[in-house]
Amino acid sequence: MAGEVSLPTRGKTVHVRGVKASDFFILPPSLARFAAHFPADIPPWEWLQRIGAALAAQDLDVAESARPAGVHVEGPVFLHPSVKLPAYATIIGPVWIGANTEIRPGAFIRGNVIVGEGCVLGNACEFKNCVLMDKVQVPHFSYVGDSILGNGAHFGAGVICSNLRLDQQLIVVRTAGATYETGLKKFGAIVGDKAEVGCNAVLNPGTLLGPRALVMPAMAFTGYLPAATIAHCRPAIKLIPRRD
Repeated sequence: MAGEVSLPTRGKTVHVRGVKASDFFILPPSLARFAAHFPADIPPWEWLQRIGAALAAQDLDVAESARPAGVHVEGPVFLHPSVKLPAYATIIGPVWIGANTEIRPGAFIRGNVIVGEGCVLGNACEFKNCVLMDKVQVPHFSYVGDSILGNGAHFGAGVICSNLRLDQQLIVVRTAGATYETGLKKFGAIVGDKAEVGCNAVLNPGTLLGPRALVMPAMAFTGYLPAATIAHCRPAIKLIPRRD
């Protein structure tokens, strides 16, 4: 990771070599209309506070088009005509969803959501204040809040982007070389291009996954996972005879 950011620390401004959005993903052409709001040279978590303004700058289509009766749409919502809609889902704007994306039954999309082309927003999944770039797959039972998912990122069933600390303190990002005070109370995960997360894993608040990083199933991960690196744990399993 390169670049330099200024961080306030106990009344002092400390300059450190910092994390940049371009370390994790490249905004695809399908989302070029939003590029002015998402600079590549700033920390990626700063994008989270810009999603609302990025959507406000667009002319979102609020007119009703042919939609299944069970799809509830409320507020300013743009759905590309090629978006595949399910029999039932809830979409509350502002929302912008690009071409050839599939929304599956029971999806709950609730404000400040930008989705690129060819994505899957899965059954019983919830999305809020997030950006999904091209070909992101979140197919089953996941929560994606206050997070950015890079091109080709993939979540197994039941992956959760936890976005609020239990003590509700401001979220701090820790890498091998530095600690960053984000100033954010809600911040889920930054997931790099083609990164993957296995079934039922939890990404704790402020998690950073580099491009092609992989978190194995059924574990909780916190912190920074470098590019093309696997995080795994093998808890001991104890076998006990069953009593009558």
